[in-house]
Amino acid sequence: MRRREFIALMGASVVVPFAATAQEPGRTYRLGYISPLPCEPLKDHLNKELSRYGFTEGKNLTFYCRDFSRQIDLSSEYALEMVKAQVDVLVAGGDVAIRAAQHATATIPIVGITQDMVGSGFVKSMARPNGITTGVSILAAELDGKRQEILIEAVPGLHRMAALADSTTKAEHLDALQEAARARNIELSIHRIASGEEIAGAIDTAHGSGAAALNVLSSPLLFTYRQLIMDQAAALRLPAIYEWAEMAWEGGFAAYGPRVLSILPDHYALMIVKLLRGTKVADIPVEQPTKFELVVNLKTANVLGLTVPPTLLARADEVIE
Repeated sequence: MRRREFIALMGASVVVPFAATAQEPGRTYRLGYISPLPCEPLKDHLNKELSRYGFTEGKNLTFYCRDFSRQIDLSSEYALEMVKAQVDVLVAGGDVAIRAAQHATATIPIVGITQDMVGSGFVKSMARPNGITTGVSILAAELDGKRQEILIEAVPGLHRMAALADSTTKAEHLDALQEAARARNIELSIHRIASGEEIAGAIDTAHGSGAAALNVLSSPLLFTYRQLIMDQAAALRLPAIYEWAEMAWEGGFAAYGPRVLSILPDHYALMIVKLLRGTKVADIPVEQPTKFELVVNLKTANVLGLTVPPTLLARADEVIE
Protein backbone atom coordinates (compact mmCIF):
# COMPACT_ATOMS: atom_id res chain seq x y z
CA MET A 1 0.00 0.00 0.00
CA ARG A 2 1.15 3.59 -0.52
CA ARG A 3 2.59 5.57 2.36
CA ARG A 4 3.05 8.84 0.49
CA GLU A 5 2.17 10.05 -2.97
CA PHE A 6 4.72 12.08 -4.88
CA ILE A 7 3.56 15.09 -6.85
CA ALA A 8 4.76 14.85 -10.45
CA LEU A 9 7.07 17.58 -11.68
CA MET A 10 5.41 20.21 -13.82
CA GLY A 11 7.42 19.07 -16.81
CA ALA A 12 6.02 15.56 -16.44
CA SER A 13 2.38 16.57 -16.11
CA VAL A 14 1.83 19.57 -18.38
CA VAL A 15 3.35 20.78 -21.59
CA VAL A 16 5.71 23.67 -20.99
CA PRO A 17 5.04 26.88 -22.94
CA PHE A 18 7.66 26.37 -25.64
CA ALA A 19 6.23 22.89 -26.38
CA ALA A 20 3.70 24.47 -28.72
CA THR A 21 6.42 25.99 -30.91
CA ALA A 22 6.18 24.56 -34.43
CA GLN A 23 8.99 22.39 -35.73
CA GLU A 24 10.78 23.29 -38.95
CA PRO A 25 8.25 22.67 -41.75
CA GLY A 26 8.95 19.52 -43.74
CA ARG A 27 11.93 18.47 -41.66
CA THR A 28 12.32 14.97 -40.27
CA TYR A 29 14.42 14.86 -37.12
CA ARG A 30 16.58 11.86 -36.32
CA LEU A 31 17.07 10.55 -32.80
CA GLY A 32 19.47 7.75 -31.92
CA TYR A 33 19.43 5.66 -28.72
CA ILE A 34 21.97 3.06 -27.58
CA SER A 35 21.81 1.30 -24.24
CA PRO A 36 22.46 -2.03 -22.51
CA LEU A 37 18.74 -2.10 -21.66
CA PRO A 38 16.00 -3.44 -23.96
CA CYS A 39 14.99 -0.78 -26.45
CA GLU A 40 11.24 -1.09 -26.80
CA PRO A 41 9.93 -0.18 -23.30
CA LEU A 42 12.19 2.89 -23.05
CA LYS A 43 11.61 3.84 -26.67
CA ASP A 44 7.84 3.71 -26.27
CA HIS A 45 7.94 5.80 -23.11
CA LEU A 46 10.29 8.37 -24.62
CA ASN A 47 8.23 8.58 -27.81
CA LYS A 48 5.16 9.35 -25.74
CA GLU A 49 6.93 12.23 -24.03
CA LEU A 50 8.49 13.65 -27.20
CA SER A 51 5.16 13.63 -29.03
CA ARG A 52 3.84 16.06 -26.43
CA TYR A 53 6.50 18.50 -27.59
CA GLY A 54 5.65 18.11 -31.26
CA PHE A 55 8.12 15.35 -32.22
CA THR A 56 6.16 12.33 -33.41
CA GLU A 57 7.69 9.16 -34.79
CA GLY A 58 6.48 8.48 -38.32
CA LYS A 59 5.59 12.14 -38.91
CA ASN A 60 8.57 14.36 -38.21
CA LEU A 61 10.77 12.03 -36.14
CA THR A 62 12.77 8.93 -37.02
CA PHE A 63 13.90 6.92 -34.01
CA TYR A 64 16.93 4.63 -34.26
CA CYS A 65 17.19 2.38 -31.21
CA ARG A 66 19.78 -0.32 -30.57
CA ASP A 67 20.46 -2.20 -27.36
CA PHE A 68 23.63 -4.19 -26.87
CA SER A 69 22.22 -5.91 -23.79
CA ARG A 70 24.65 -8.71 -22.96
CA GLN A 71 27.00 -8.00 -25.87
CA ILE A 72 28.91 -4.94 -24.67
CA ASP A 73 31.36 -5.16 -27.59
CA LEU A 74 28.54 -4.11 -29.92
CA SER A 75 28.24 -0.68 -28.30
CA SER A 76 30.93 0.88 -30.50
CA GLU A 77 29.42 -0.63 -33.65
CA TYR A 78 25.97 0.69 -32.79
CA ALA A 79 27.31 4.16 -32.00
CA LEU A 80 28.93 4.28 -35.44
CA GLU A 81 25.63 3.19 -36.99
CA MET A 82 23.96 6.19 -35.40
CA VAL A 83 26.62 8.52 -36.78
CA LYS A 84 26.19 7.06 -40.27
CA ALA A 85 22.43 7.57 -39.93
CA GLN A 86 23.18 11.25 -39.26
CA VAL A 87 21.10 11.46 -36.12
CA ASP A 88 20.52 14.94 -34.73
CA VAL A 89 20.85 13.80 -31.12
CA LEU A 90 22.39 10.61 -29.74
CA VAL A 91 21.01 9.30 -26.43
CA ALA A 92 23.30 6.93 -24.50
CA GLY A 93 22.52 4.90 -21.39
CA GLY A 94 25.41 4.03 -19.08
CA ASP A 95 29.18 4.51 -19.15
CA VAL A 96 29.82 2.03 -21.96
CA ALA A 97 27.26 3.63 -24.27
CA ILE A 98 28.36 7.21 -23.52
CA ARG A 99 32.01 6.35 -24.08
CA ALA A 100 31.16 4.61 -27.36
CA ALA A 101 29.13 7.63 -28.48
CA GLN A 102 31.92 10.08 -27.64
CA HIS A 103 34.44 7.98 -29.56
CA ALA A 104 32.11 7.77 -32.57
CA THR A 105 31.42 11.49 -33.02
CA ALA A 106 32.87 14.89 -32.24
CA THR A 107 29.87 16.89 -33.44
CA ILE A 108 26.56 15.17 -32.65
CA PRO A 109 25.06 16.22 -29.30
CA ILE A 110 24.94 13.38 -26.76
CA VAL A 111 22.48 13.01 -23.89
CA GLY A 112 23.78 10.46 -21.41
CA ILE A 113 22.68 8.93 -18.15
CA THR A 114 25.18 7.39 -15.77
CA GLN A 115 26.28 7.21 -12.17
CA ASP A 116 28.50 10.29 -12.23
CA MET A 117 28.86 12.38 -15.38
CA VAL A 118 31.70 14.47 -13.96
CA GLY A 119 33.47 11.72 -12.04
CA SER A 120 33.46 9.46 -15.09
CA GLY A 121 35.03 12.23 -17.16
CA PHE A 122 32.15 12.66 -19.61
CA VAL A 123 31.68 16.34 -18.76
CA LYS A 124 33.92 18.86 -17.05
CA SER A 125 31.15 20.77 -15.31
CA MET A 126 27.61 20.04 -14.20
CA ALA A 127 26.52 23.65 -14.70
CA ARG A 128 28.12 24.15 -18.11
CA PRO A 129 29.09 20.88 -19.79
CA ASN A 130 31.42 22.16 -22.51
CA GLY A 131 31.77 19.77 -25.41
CA ILE A 132 29.06 17.64 -27.01
CA THR A 133 27.71 15.80 -23.96
CA THR A 134 25.16 16.58 -21.29
CA GLY A 135 22.69 14.38 -19.43
CA VAL A 136 21.74 12.99 -16.04
CA SER A 137 23.88 11.91 -13.09
CA ILE A 138 21.99 9.52 -10.82
CA LEU A 139 23.99 10.12 -7.62
CA ALA A 140 25.23 6.52 -7.55
CA ALA A 141 27.83 6.86 -4.81
CA GLU A 142 25.52 8.66 -2.41
CA LEU A 143 22.59 6.34 -3.06
CA ASP A 144 24.67 3.14 -2.78
CA GLY A 145 25.68 4.33 0.68
CA LYS A 146 22.10 5.17 1.62
CA ARG A 147 20.93 1.75 0.45
CA GLN A 148 23.57 0.14 2.64
CA GLU A 149 22.23 2.03 5.67
CA ILE A 150 18.66 0.98 4.86
CA LEU A 151 19.67 -2.67 4.49
CA ILE A 152 21.48 -2.64 7.83
CA GLU A 153 18.32 -1.30 9.44
CA ALA A 154 16.15 -3.84 7.63
CA VAL A 155 18.11 -6.83 8.95
CA PRO A 156 18.46 -6.43 12.73
CA GLY A 157 21.55 -7.98 14.25
CA LEU A 158 23.43 -7.97 10.96
CA HIS A 159 27.16 -8.74 11.34
CA ARG A 160 28.20 -9.60 7.79
CA MET A 161 26.89 -8.24 4.52
CA ALA A 162 28.01 -8.13 0.89
CA ALA A 163 27.98 -5.67 -1.99
CA LEU A 164 27.67 -6.79 -5.60
CA ALA A 165 29.54 -4.41 -7.91
CA ASP A 166 30.57 -4.43 -11.54
CA SER A 167 34.22 -4.26 -12.51
CA THR A 168 34.03 -0.56 -13.43
CA THR A 169 33.05 0.60 -9.92
CA LYS A 170 35.71 2.91 -8.51
CA ALA A 171 37.85 1.56 -5.67
CA GLU A 172 37.40 4.69 -3.58
CA HIS A 173 33.63 4.25 -3.72
CA LEU A 174 33.92 0.67 -2.46
CA ASP A 175 36.38 1.74 0.23
CA ALA A 176 33.88 4.32 1.48
CA LEU A 177 31.19 1.65 1.76
CA GLN A 178 33.51 -0.61 3.75
CA GLU A 179 34.46 2.22 6.10
CA ALA A 180 30.79 3.03 6.69
CA ALA A 181 30.08 -0.63 7.44
CA ARG A 182 33.01 -0.87 9.86
CA ALA A 183 31.68 2.17 11.70
CA ARG A 184 28.57 0.09 12.37
CA ASN A 185 30.66 -2.95 13.44
CA ILE A 186 29.64 -4.81 10.31
CA GLU A 187 31.94 -6.70 7.97
CA LEU A 188 31.33 -5.85 4.30
CA SER A 189 32.68 -8.07 1.53
CA ILE A 190 32.88 -6.72 -2.02
CA HIS A 191 32.17 -9.00 -4.98
CA ARG A 192 33.02 -7.51 -8.37
CA ILE A 193 31.86 -9.01 -11.63
CA ALA A 194 32.70 -8.23 -15.25
CA SER A 195 29.95 -10.22 -16.96
CA GLY A 196 26.57 -11.76 -16.30
CA GLU A 197 28.09 -15.22 -16.18
CA GLU A 198 29.93 -14.29 -12.99
CA ILE A 199 26.90 -13.10 -11.04
CA ALA A 200 25.54 -16.36 -9.63
CA GLY A 201 28.99 -17.45 -8.47
CA ALA A 202 29.63 -14.08 -6.82
CA ILE A 203 26.38 -14.24 -4.87
CA ASP A 204 27.10 -17.84 -3.86
CA THR A 205 30.52 -16.78 -2.59
CA ALA A 206 29.03 -13.89 -0.64
CA HIS A 207 26.48 -16.17 0.99
CA GLY A 208 29.09 -18.82 1.68
CA SER A 209 31.26 -16.30 3.49
CA GLY A 210 28.45 -15.59 5.93
CA ALA A 211 26.87 -12.49 4.39
CA ALA A 212 23.27 -12.16 5.54
CA ALA A 213 22.30 -9.27 3.24
CA LEU A 214 23.26 -8.03 -0.24
CA ASN A 215 23.56 -4.47 -1.53
CA VAL A 216 23.29 -4.54 -5.32
CA LEU A 217 25.22 -1.44 -6.36
CA SER A 218 24.24 0.93 -9.11
CA SER A 219 25.26 -0.48 -12.50
CA PRO A 220 23.70 -0.87 -15.97
CA LEU A 221 25.17 -4.39 -16.10
CA LEU A 222 23.58 -5.39 -12.80
CA PHE A 223 20.31 -3.80 -13.87
CA THR A 224 20.36 -5.85 -17.05
CA TYR A 225 20.77 -9.05 -15.03
CA ARG A 226 18.46 -8.02 -12.19
CA GLN A 227 16.13 -11.01 -12.55
CA LEU A 228 19.06 -13.42 -12.26
CA ILE A 229 20.21 -11.58 -9.13
CA MET A 230 16.73 -11.64 -7.62
CA ASP A 231 16.31 -15.35 -8.33
CA GLN A 232 19.70 -16.21 -6.84
CA ALA A 233 19.11 -14.06 -3.76
CA ALA A 234 15.71 -15.68 -3.22
CA ALA A 235 17.16 -19.17 -3.57
CA LEU A 236 19.70 -18.36 -0.86
CA ARG A 237 17.14 -16.47 1.28
CA LEU A 238 19.35 -13.41 1.06
CA PRO A 239 17.66 -9.99 1.52
CA ALA A 240 18.86 -7.65 -1.23
CA ILE A 241 18.31 -3.97 -1.98
CA TYR A 242 18.31 -2.44 -5.47
CA GLU A 243 18.86 0.93 -7.14
CA TRP A 244 15.56 1.70 -8.91
CA ALA A 245 12.24 1.93 -7.07
CA GLU A 246 10.49 -0.31 -9.62
CA MET A 247 12.81 -3.22 -8.80
CA ALA A 248 10.94 -3.97 -5.58
CA TRP A 249 7.82 -4.49 -7.68
CA GLU A 250 9.77 -6.96 -9.81
CA GLY A 251 10.44 -9.15 -6.75
CA GLY A 252 13.36 -7.50 -5.01
CA PHE A 253 13.16 -7.29 -1.22
CA ALA A 254 13.70 -3.53 -1.17
CA ALA A 255 14.69 -0.66 -3.43
CA TYR A 256 15.69 2.93 -2.87
CA GLY A 257 16.19 5.51 -5.58
CA PRO A 258 14.37 7.27 -8.41
CA ARG A 259 11.98 5.47 -10.71
CA VAL A 260 13.81 4.58 -13.89
CA LEU A 261 10.91 5.62 -16.11
CA SER A 262 10.57 8.98 -14.38
CA ILE A 263 14.03 9.91 -15.67
CA LEU A 264 12.63 10.05 -19.20
CA PRO A 265 9.87 12.66 -18.80
CA ASP A 266 11.52 14.55 -15.97
CA HIS A 267 14.94 14.93 -17.56
CA TYR A 268 15.69 13.19 -20.86
CA ALA A 269 12.75 14.39 -22.96
CA LEU A 270 13.18 18.08 -22.26
CA MET A 271 16.94 17.91 -22.91
CA ILE A 272 16.37 16.15 -26.22
CA VAL A 273 13.73 18.67 -27.28
CA LYS A 274 16.03 21.59 -26.51
CA LEU A 275 18.84 20.04 -28.55
CA LEU A 276 16.57 19.23 -31.50
CA ARG A 277 15.50 22.86 -31.47
CA GLY A 278 19.07 24.08 -31.62
CA THR A 279 20.05 24.83 -28.03
CA LYS A 280 23.79 24.43 -27.49
CA VAL A 281 24.97 21.58 -25.25
CA ALA A 282 26.87 24.04 -23.05
CA ASP A 283 23.58 25.75 -22.24
CA ILE A 284 21.94 22.54 -20.97
CA PRO A 285 23.28 21.71 -17.49
CA VAL A 286 23.70 18.14 -16.33
CA GLU A 287 20.76 17.27 -14.10
CA GLN A 288 20.20 14.97 -11.14
CA PRO A 289 17.03 13.19 -10.05
CA THR A 290 15.15 14.93 -7.27
CA LYS A 291 12.59 12.26 -6.32
CA PHE A 292 13.66 9.16 -4.42
CA GLU A 293 11.44 6.40 -3.13
CA LEU A 294 11.92 3.62 -0.60
CA VAL A 295 9.85 0.58 -1.58
CA VAL A 296 9.71 -2.56 0.56
CA ASN A 297 8.25 -5.82 -0.73
CA LEU A 298 6.74 -7.64 2.25
CA LYS A 299 5.82 -10.59 0.04
CA THR A 300 9.49 -11.16 -0.66
CA ALA A 301 10.38 -10.52 2.98
CA ASN A 302 7.94 -13.25 4.06
CA VAL A 303 9.47 -15.71 1.60
CA LEU A 304 12.91 -14.85 3.01
CA GLY A 305 11.65 -15.31 6.57
CA LEU A 306 12.54 -11.72 7.42
CA THR A 307 10.55 -9.53 9.79
CA VAL A 308 11.01 -5.93 8.70
CA PRO A 309 11.25 -3.42 11.58
CA PRO A 310 8.08 -1.30 11.88
CA THR A 311 10.20 1.87 11.96
CA LEU A 312 11.49 1.12 8.46
CA LEU A 313 8.02 0.31 7.14
CA ALA A 314 6.75 3.60 8.54
CA ARG A 315 9.39 5.47 6.50
CA ALA A 316 8.73 3.58 3.28
CA ASP A 317 7.05 5.43 0.46
CA GLU A 318 5.44 2.19 -0.63
CA VAL A 319 4.98 -1.22 0.98
CA ILE A 320 4.01 -4.15 -1.23
CA GLU A 321 1.79 -6.57 0.70
